[in-house]
Amino acid sequence: MYRRFFKRSLDVIASGLGLVVLVPVFVGIALAVKLGSKGPVLFRHERVGKDFSKIYVLKFRSMVTDAVTIGPGITSAGDTRITGVGRILRRTKLDELPQLWNVLKGDMSIVGPRPEIQKYVDLFKPDYQIILQIRPGITDNAAIAFRNEEVVLAQYEDKEKAYVDHILPQKINLYKTYINQIGFWGDIKLIFKTVLG
Repeated sequence: MYRRFFKRSLDVIASGLGLVVLVPVFVGIALAVKLGSKGPVLFRHERVGKDFSKIYVLKFRSMVTDAVTIGPGITSAGDTRITGVGRILRRTKLDELPQLWNVLKGDMSIVGPRPEIQKYVDLFKPDYQIILQIRPGITDNAAIAFRNEEVVLAQYEDKEKAYVDHILPQKINLYKTYINQIGFWGDIKLIFKTVLG
């Protein structure tokens, strides 16, 4: 019942309130990004959404403007493409705040599996046929468990291989666990865990 009817209501209420209440934070971050390096305030990246639809996820820009053309799709700690302001935003996860707009639009949910790029979805398609029955989210158990993912990846020489072979399979297991246990109080707990760090 919650999954089918009330989860979306929670998303609309929470994202709408968040966008209104956090206006001063959005303005402050936007100014910091703009003054910190050349380029747009927001970064728009294509991901795979519910039922394999194409969505464009918003983030505050934390890297140089041409980052996607001058390096790998995976980012690790110490990546020279990350700006000074970007390091703070990524460490605190404040770069994810614009995704509240994705939630309000209906592309994403507050709680759900993190949206992935097409290349990695294709590698684990049978798993994603289960995972993408629901909207991807801003946070979930995997996002919390891998809060320091960039630090973990920095230990590997081949970061993309490490992500595909080690990290993503663990995330996928956590995504499936979440889907099997979706509930109101579970979502509320995950939201509080995310906010409280």
